[in-house]
Amino acid sequence: MLYAIIAIDKQGALALRLANRDAHFAYVRETGLVKLGGPFLDGAGNMQGSLLIPYAKAGLFASSEVRPWKATVNPIEARL
Repeated sequence: MLYAIIAIDKQGALALRLANRDAHFAYVRETGLVKLGGPFLDGAGNMQGSLLIPYAKAGLFASSEVRPWKATVNPIEARL
């Protein structure tokens, strides 16, 4: 089963996000736990949240939620 992590950044946290980006990608590569992920964007195209990305150790998020998720359109399971 897949799980979706939906997390919204704290106000003004773009610098914190960018400062932790390399460590975040290293973690994703090393663990292999993330199957799909990427940032939410604001109206200006700046990153402001994440889907399935564990930046939680850096204290970036104002809120986060973990929910079971099933791909039904272009199912990701077929490509895993």
